[in-house]
Amino acid sequence: MAGYRTGDPAYTRLAHRWAKAMGVLFAVGAVSGTILSFEMGLLWPGLMDRYGDVIGLPFALEGIAFFIEAIFLGIYLYAWDRLPTRAHLLSGIPLCVAGVASAFFVVSANAWMNQPRGFDLVSGEVSGVDPWAAMFNPATPPQTTHMIVAAFMVTGFGIASVYAVAYLRGRRDRYHRLGFALPFTIAALLAPVQVVVGDWAARFLAEYQPAKLAAIEGLARTERGAPLSLGGVYVDGELRYALAIPDALSILAHGSPNAEVIGLDQVPDDAEPPVTVVKWAFQVMVAIGFGLLALAAWWALAWWRRRGPPRSTWFWRAAALAGIGAAVAVEAGWVVTEVGRQPWVVYGQLRTAEAVNPAPGLATGLLLVACVYAVLTVASVAVLRRMAHRGAEEPVAPQEELP
Repeated sequence: MAGYRTGDPAYTRLAHRWAKAMGVLFAVGAVSGTILSFEMGLLWPGLMDRYGDVIGLPFALEGIAFFIEAIFLGIYLYAWDRLPTRAHLLSGIPLCVAGVASAFFVVSANAWMNQPRGFDLVSGEVSGVDPWAAMFNPATPPQTTHMIVAAFMVTGFGIASVYAVAYLRGRRDRYHRLGFALPFTIAALLAPVQVVVGDWAARFLAEYQPAKLAAIEGLARTERGAPLSLGGVYVDGELRYALAIPDALSILAHGSPNAEVIGLDQVPDDAEPPVTVVKWAFQVMVAIGFGLLALAAWWALAWWRRRGPPRSTWFWRAAALAGIGAAVAVEAGWVVTEVGRQPWVVYGQLRTAEAVNPAPGLATGLLLVACVYAVLTVASVAVLRRMAHRGAEEPVAPQEELP
C-alpha cells in the first residue's frame, strides 16, 4: 500500500520480495501440514477414535481457511500487474484474515487438549458432543492469543534479521533500511504485548493446570508466599541451585503475596510432568522474550532521542540473531505446553500411552518423516537465501521471477 500511495520504489521492491518469500513458505507449509494431518490418524488412533467427533470442527474450519488463503495468495501473487491497484490490495485482506483464522483454529484444537470441554463421558463412551463448546474452551483465549502474537513476532524479527545482516555488511541504502525498520517496528511493538499475554497465560495455568505451573517453577511443595525461581535443577523432589525471589510466584499467579500456590506434592507420582525439561524450556522462552523486549526498548529509545536507528554495532548483531531467537522461544513454548501436560494427551481424560499407536515399525515412519522435513528445510533455506542474495536487484512481478 505504501508503494502505491507514495510511489517510492523501495516499498514496491520490498512488497515484491516479501510476496515471493511468502509464496515459498506457504508451499512448504502446505506439504508439511498435509503430512501432519495424516499423522493425527496414523500415530494417535486412541485420541482420534475416542474424541474425533469432539475436535473435528476446528480442523474442518482450518481446512476451509487454508483453501481461502491459497486462493487469495494465488490471486495476490499472479495478478500483481493484471488487476487494478485497489483490487490487488483488497485481495490481500482475506489472505491475512484466513491466515490468522487458520492459526486460531489449529491452536484451539490444542487448547482443547489442555482443557477438554464439549462432551460427556459415560461408561468410557463419549456422548453429548458440543463441538462449539469444545473449540471455545477456557484455554482457547489465552493460548490462541499467545501463539498468534508470537507468530507475528517471529515473522517480524525473522524478516528484520535478514536486513540486519545486510546492514552489518554495509548495505545501508533506503531499501535495506526500510526492510529492517518496518518488520522490526511491528515485532517491537508486540514484544510488551506478549509479556502481558504471557502473564495472562500463567494466571490461567495457576487456576486450570496447577501441575504444569508447579513443573514450570519446580515448586516441590504447596505453600503461601511461593517464590519465583530462576534457574535450578529439580533433583529427588527438590529444586536446587535456583535463585529464589520471595513471594513473587504468589503475586504473579494470584495477585497476592500470601496466596497459596499448589506444588508438586499435590500431584500423584504417575501424573507428574518431567519437571526439569518443562522448567528449562520455560526459562529459555522467558529469557529470549525479555531479551527481545530489551532490544525493542533500545530501538524505541534511539528513535525517541534522535529520530534514527541505533548506531551501535552490538544492536545490529543482536537484531541479526533476533529472528532465530524468536523461533527458538516459540519452540520452547510448545515444549512447555506439550511436555508440561504429560502424561496426558487430553488433560485429565486420556493418557498419552493410551492414545499412541502401539503398532511396530513406527520408528521407520518417523525416520521417513524426518527425512522429508529435512529436505523441505534445506530446500526452503536454499531458495530463500538465493532470493536474499538477489535482493539488491530491481524485481519484477512475482509470477515473472521465481527462483
